[in-house]
Amino acid sequence: MSTTPDAKLAAGTQALKDSAALQLESAELRTSLSADRTVLAAERTYAAWVRTGLAALAFGIGAKALLHDVIPEWLASLTASLMILFSGGCFVAAVWRELWPGVPPPRPNIRRIPVPLLLIVNGFLSLVSLAALIGTWVVRVD
Repeated sequence: MSTTPDAKLAAGTQALKDSAALQLESAELRTSLSADRTVLAAERTYAAWVRTGLAALAFGIGAKALLHDVIPEWLASLTASLMILFSGGCFVAAVWRELWPGVPPPRPNIRRIPVPLLLIVNGFLSLVSLAALIGTWVVRVD
């Protein structure tokens, strides 16, 4: 049973169309997954900034308490203040990096962290840093 050249051409054309459709679907899926990975990477970066800020805040408060008998009071307060200021900078950088990540990715399928939640949480953490900074200079450890 032989096929005509027109039938062979039609079959080849259909196979090529099917292959192109599969490639297009695959490219769309890769683009969609890429957008999701970009959002998740931005959230990991946000979490890293917050984690670093919390560690710096704890270090600053702990430095003041641990160094008060070892070095002069003003130096312990200065050390604590620098770490607490660094923690506040980390909290600000976390929001900045999350809200303005650079070139916008394709539209992801997953939801981003809500902006009001970012501002509330990091605003609170910044206020805690400010309170710790004030406490570093006002409260005397005896």
